[in-house]
Amino acid sequence: MSPELLSVLVLAVVFVIATTRSVNMGALAFAAAFGVGTLVADLDADGVFAGFPGDLFVVLVGVTYLFALARANGTTDWLVHAAVRMVRGRVALIPWVMFALTGALTAIGAVSPAAVAIVAPIALSFAVRYGISPLLMGAMVVHGAQAGGFSPISIYGSIVNGIVEREKLPGSEITLFLASLLANLAIAAVVFAVCGGPKLWRQGTVAEPVAPSAKEDDEPDGGGGASTRGSGGGGGTRTAPVSTLSRTDAPAVAVRLTAPVTATLVCLAALVVAVLGFDLDAGLTAITLAVLLSTVWPADSRRAVTEIAWPTVLLICGVLTYVGVLDEMGTITWAGEGVGGIGVPLLAAVLLCYIGAIVSAFASSVGIMGALIPLAVPFLAQGEIGAVGMVAALAVSATVVDVSPFSTNGALVLAAAPDVDRERFFRQLMTYGGIVVAAVPAVVWLVMVAPGWG
Repeated sequence: MSPELLSVLVLAVVFVIATTRSVNMGALAFAAAFGVGTLVADLDADGVFAGFPGDLFVVLVGVTYLFALARANGTTDWLVHAAVRMVRGRVALIPWVMFALTGALTAIGAVSPAAVAIVAPIALSFAVRYGISPLLMGAMVVHGAQAGGFSPISIYGSIVNGIVEREKLPGSEITLFLASLLANLAIAAVVFAVCGGPKLWRQGTVAEPVAPSAKEDDEPDGGGGASTRGSGGGGGTRTAPVSTLSRTDAPAVAVRLTAPVTATLVCLAALVVAVLGFDLDAGLTAITLAVLLSTVWPADSRRAVTEIAWPTVLLICGVLTYVGVLDEMGTITWAGEGVGGIGVPLLAAVLLCYIGAIVSAFASSVGIMGALIPLAVPFLAQGEIGAVGMVAALAVSATVVDVSPFSTNGALVLAAAPDVDRERFFRQLMTYGGIVVAAVPAVVWLVMVAPGWG
């Protein structure tokens, strides 16, 4: 048995044990990385640790720490209420607002994980407050980030277009952008329809929180419901009475802009400016801002540190360390070259799309595209496959799977979800990611490659 095939089988065993024995998959993956790396790949400890995602570790810890502080001092409540007011209480619009926001951030140049790191904690806090499926909200954030991810001025778009130019392949920047935008928009619509979107539309609007006054505090509630802006009169907006709202819905009193809330809002704005405007690392910036807030308000910090998603950090870092060992021993290149040597171009094309999706679910999307596009050059040169469609299909296949909890974006969504059963949410993300991996490459191959675009 070849070392490459053995390493793939060990990964399968890790999944089976983690699923059947409820052992943290990250811990298993660290053990597998040590065993396979030293016994099969002849790597020393430095070689095994070369795959440890130190940057992702800092991002997960820093971002979850900062937003745990934001939850502790009421900032996320304030942001949720602001979002409700912005859409006039229609909760069903919020997932689409988050989709559009992350899409806009990546389209103007934000790295996809940075956009998700900024938006996901707010979106997931909103989901918990209003009973929206965390899977729906997380998927909308990630697919939104990928929808804008291949604009001509985006990071992903610039990299892929540069690879195409370097390989002297025909290219179309607009086709690449529209392919990713439309694919992610279609997937988001399906997820919205399946994961409770129609129910949110039927729910109508919810009451907007109102600031208390002395008169309101003294007067009894004689009407049995909340008096809200726009609800008085026959033509006003329909709002749900307080008695119909669960305890996780918006409270009747708006969160005031206290000093900690104001300072945290300033820090969140500084995070956006630092990451998007100055290209600073999201994790290091977030943890620095969290330390500043903790120094001024240490009581909030003591609560927030316990809310950092340490089991998630262990899981993600362990699995990615093992994937790094696979990369170091050449398993990924071995699989790609084996597919590239197939004599049937259309079959090779769909297999490359599947390899891009499967590997990208555990590794860098851009890195996978950088490896797979050159592997496609030999059969693209035969003229039977359109280069424009093939590049677009590879790009979509390698990025749409970032909903996987093992990818950076999926890990951020998992870590950012407050007050949820993380093991259940992890299984949901893994199942959904598996569906995307199984279905999307075949669909984009059928739509973009089979017709022979470009």
